Amino acid sequence: MADRIASDHEAVETHRMTLGTAGRTSRPKLELPETIEAGDGDVVRITLDGQAYHARVESGLDGTLVVRGAFDNARLARSDEGENRLIEWVEDADVDPGRSLLLDVLHDGYHYGLREAGQRVVYTVREPPKGSLSDIAESLE
Repeated sequence: MADRIASDHEAVETHRMTLGTAGRTSRPKLELPETIEAGDGDVVRITLDGQAYHARVESGLDGTLVVRGAFDNARLARSDEGENRLIEWVEDADVDPGRSLLLDVLHDGYHYGLREAGQRVVYTVREPPKGSLSDIAESLE
């Protein structure tokens, strides 16, 4: 079941963050707040301009959790293959490194929304799955 929720709804936790770049490249990098429940290697949903994509959470060199891309499905997110929709979003929104962005927590550890500061967005959210594939595999052992 899908619900719609506005970014300014009291149930949405919002974090201000700064758009960074990966090393000396111009590839965008999002440093996640420490309070986020996702971990290194997790694939989460991230909504950009109303479209949900998948992103792999990685540990940065300093131990912070970062997202470097958004992809059309979880397989592409795990392998960093296909079109990086985060790059497209940054270019379309004309957001420069160092600029503030807002990360909305829709379902911590599962679904987040990214938007420009001052922008209001209505998200379509779904309940996270009851268990992961790793949970299913563990139950079979």
